[in-house]
Amino acid sequence: MSKNSQKIGWIGTGRMGLPMAERLLKAGHDVTIWNRTRAKAEPLAAHGGKIVSTLPELAGCDIVFSIVAEGKDLDQVYFGKDGVLSGGKAPKVVVDCSTISVEESADIRKRLKAKGAEYVVAPVSGNAKVIKAGRLSSVVSGDEAACKAMMPLMEVIAPQGVSYVGEGDLARVCKIAHNVMLGVVIENLIEITLLVNKMGVPRHAFLAFLNNGVMGSMFTRYKSPALVNLDWTTTFTPELLRKDLDLGLELGREMDVPMPVTAATREVLQSHFGHAILKDKPEEYIQKDFSALMETMALAAGMKLTPENKNVPTGLEH
Repeated sequence: MSKNSQKIGWIGTGRMGLPMAERLLKAGHDVTIWNRTRAKAEPLAAHGGKIVSTLPELAGCDIVFSIVAEGKDLDQVYFGKDGVLSGGKAPKVVVDCSTISVEESADIRKRLKAKGAEYVVAPVSGNAKVIKAGRLSSVVSGDEAACKAMMPLMEVIAPQGVSYVGEGDLARVCKIAHNVMLGVVIENLIEITLLVNKMGVPRHAFLAFLNNGVMGSMFTRYKSPALVNLDWTTTFTPELLRKDLDLGLELGREMDVPMPVTAATREVLQSHFGHAILKDKPEEYIQKDFSALMETMALAAGMKLTPENKNVPTGLEH
């Protein structure tokens, strides 16, 4: 079977899911798409995507991908009364790119196996801008043969690199660890940026120095425009980051691994939820990007931030 003859199903066209599915379509793959809000999936029709209204329509696909917010959402789309498997038929391989707990993932794996479907865990590293720039990466675990079968597709979605880490749900552990680091790094990046800024250094100048040096990374570069210009356009919400920090701390307790820096990061992030009540529309504010934590930390530092209105490169430009 050539790679472009496989029938692919896709569940979830949010901030990440839509551009990921778009990469498969642009590469010439046959992709059938479902999203809870159908209108959010419709843009993919322009690239040849087949939009369906019910999940069981994906059951006949060779491989079905999913990317949703939480474990309960994943459970619902596969095993709910109107889920993919509700008609008694199952796809050959299910590939999930969400970030959920190891326990939830193991339970889903067991239930899919009972229905005759292989389960591959394939969470990703990046955001929508990273996907569009062709810089997304992924970590994969599960049955080795099933992983090899879907690897060419994953390499289209995540051309920066796909790492196979073993059987079962080990990729979940890697993604949780990844997102723990995400939280720790953004908090520390904000801390040091506020420190130099309060002492008189423009944020854009400090971050240019940092990004040009050994401590710069893809992450520090693409978050720099937000920290300089206070643009909190959402790439990842504080609520999702808090969930992932909690998952990391839970694993640390289970494995007797001390994680004091993660614990401190989680408590600082919690203060951001309290800060939101000072805003005119708290519910909307807390849905802004997690880097808006800078405003909360600036408040604690006695600082009133203003945008610097500088054209700061993201590092993702071609």
